[in-house]
Amino acid sequence: MRIAIYPGSFDPVHYGHLDLIQRADKLVDRLVVAVLQNEAKQPAFSVEERIQFLREMTKDMKKVEITSFHGLLVDFARQRKAQFIVRGLRAFSDFEFEFQMALMNRKLAPELETVFLMPKEKYSAVSSKLVREIGHFGGDLTELVPELIRERVVSGLLK
Repeated sequence: MRIAIYPGSFDPVHYGHLDLIQRADKLVDRLVVAVLQNEAKQPAFSVEERIQFLREMTKDMKKVEITSFHGLLVDFARQRKAQFIVRGLRAFSDFEFEFQMALMNRKLAPELETVFLMPKEKYSAVSSKLVREIGHFGGDLTELVPELIRERVVSGLLK
């Protein structure tokens, strides 16, 4: 069984994330979308809220599992018996960081392969940080975040 982990903060989840989930879902038998619990960051949304957002967006995708993890990604991937880590590349600026992470993950877990996927062009500039900023200033999130979570994203950011 081909199992992949798609890790991220997903704070908040947006159409670019969903696009990568849909692309990865076609390549594997099981896709584990894993929300990172990072105590060093102050997220806009709790881990539970981010998991719920992702579950709502992927409810019709039977091979997708939404969960969270903390610690090293490679340890989590081994626990889940994954062979692949899925990472998104939006622009060249993502490449250096992602390349370094992939090399370190390979050093720590040579049995894991990192697979880079590119989102649709219209999502190449979308990031959670930009979604939070646009939402904070009352901008239109229609093209960035699904309707089913848009109000929750805006209200959550304006607390």
